[in-house]
Amino acid sequence: MLKTTVAVVILVSVASSAGAQVNSADLKWGPAPAVFPKGVQMAVLSGDPAKAGQFVIRLKMPADYKIPAHHHPTDEYVTVVSGDLGLGMGDKLDPAKSAALTAGGFAVAPKGMSHYAFSKAGAVVQVSAEGPFGMTYVNPQDDPTKK
Repeated sequence: MLKTTVAVVILVSVASSAGAQVNSADLKWGPAPAVFPKGVQMAVLSGDPAKAGQFVIRLKMPADYKIPAHHHPTDEYVTVVSGDLGLGMGDKLDPAKSAALTAGGFAVAPKGMSHYAFSKAGAVVQVSAEGPFGMTYVNPQDDPTKK
C-alpha cells in the first residue's frame, strides 16, 4: 500500500479557535487538496487539517462522485449535511455493501480502517478528525496525486 500524507492548503478558515459561529451561506469553498479525486470542493470550518489538533471541514461532492477505498491515520467522523452518501468499509468500492446515508446521517471510520464513499446525486458532508490529515489509498493506482 502506498501512503500519501498531504499538506492541506487552508482555503479560508471561517471560524477561529476562540469560538465558532458560521452559517452555511458564509462558507468559503475552494478546490479540495489533490489527494481527493477531482470535482470535490472543500471549506474549513475550524482548525488546520495540516497541523496536529482537531479540525472540521465540509466537502461538497458533485453527482456521481466517488472516493476509492482508503484509510486515515486518525479516526474520521462524517455527518451528511445534505444529499446522499454511500459509505462502506472494505478494500474496494462496493455500492452493494455500503450504507446509504441521507441528511443527518452519521458514520465513524476508525483509524486505519479502509473505507470508501460515493454520492449519486451530490452531497455536502462534514468531516471531523485529528490532524495532520493523511489519506492512504488501498490501491496506489487510485491515488490522484500519482496520476
